[in-house]
Amino acid sequence: MIIIRGLYVHIPFCEKICSYCDFCKRVPKNEQMIWDYLKTLKAEYETLKERYQTIYIGGGTPSMLNVEQLKYLLAIFKDQKPLEYTIEINPESYTDQKGLIFKAYRVNRVSIGVQTFQERLLKPLNRQHTNKDVFFAIKNLTEIGITNISLDLMFSLPNQSLADLKADLAIVKKLNVKHLSYYSLILEEKTLLYQLYKKGLYKPNDSDFEALLYEQIIKNLKSFGYKQYEVSNFAKAPRYHSLHNLLYWSLLPYDAIGAGSFGFDGKYRYSHTNNVTKYIEEPKVTKTYQDDYTLYQDFLIFGLRKTAGISILETKRLFKRNPLNDFPTLYSFIDQGFLKYENDWLKVSQKGLFVLNQIVEVFI
Repeated sequence: MIIIRGLYVHIPFCEKICSYCDFCKRVPKNEQMIWDYLKTLKAEYETLKERYQTIYIGGGTPSMLNVEQLKYLLAIFKDQKPLEYTIEINPESYTDQKGLIFKAYRVNRVSIGVQTFQERLLKPLNRQHTNKDVFFAIKNLTEIGITNISLDLMFSLPNQSLADLKADLAIVKKLNVKHLSYYSLILEEKTLLYQLYKKGLYKPNDSDFEALLYEQIIKNLKSFGYKQYEVSNFAKAPRYHSLHNLLYWSLLPYDAIGAGSFGFDGKYRYSHTNNVTKYIEEPKVTKTYQDDYTLYQDFLIFGLRKTAGISILETKRLFKRNPLNDFPTLYSFIDQGFLKYENDWLKVSQKGLFVLNQIVEVFI
């Protein structure tokens, strides 16, 4: 059996910090910091001896790098020939010249951070782009031959109405890109939005309204020809599924380089410091051993995020365990229609998607 292996590359730099983001990020103090970071990234990559079927460059904002920095970054991986090669962009920092650089270095998938098409809702998120920027990026990438485009969208945003969501979905239908990620806004402690919440200046949406929005997303995207293959991910066809993210959800190995990045080698999970300056000084990792039972739990939790679900036979083969025996509460979820069990596969039903967090708590 061929084991697919991926590489995640983190670029932590941003021109502005989004109010909801708790990823490793910072505004660079100068150009030299960016160059020092890229050189450290290159040195760390050169310690790896793997061939990668997926490469994913995320952030932060990889597209904020200037042309020379972007060339330097992509040249680091010129020896690789991945099946899927993704880079994240913010629309306002994308240019046609950067698109040509992507093409020259064989990037074949671009994920665009859109969040919403309602421009008034972007301001509280501290997003800088306009719809015009988004439309230009999609048109330009398509013209140069990068047609595997994913839009990263969010719902349950501050002040977002049902009408706002429906307006977003109408634009999604017209754009007709190959892949969509649609995540609900989660209030994280180390964010600007959380500070507003603590001061009483922001109130998160209630769970019923969030469920209503999610229901609209699922229903509309299905009618537009998208098939949901994971809780928050939708694609026009299986060939447009995110191969890299499927590694995470399938408990397959992936390496990671860069500040704040996480990797998994099959037995150990490892992480890098979130401090960019410390990473530049010494890009060391902290490793945590994953015992068989922890891996079993992760396999079940991530597996149920995929709409295909979990093969009980495969689970027995890998872990010598049957989750239906280990967690008999699962039968009550089956009886209530939140889970389905048929032809060896245990999967979340349509209505089960709305209570998935409660279901997977069984495994913890």
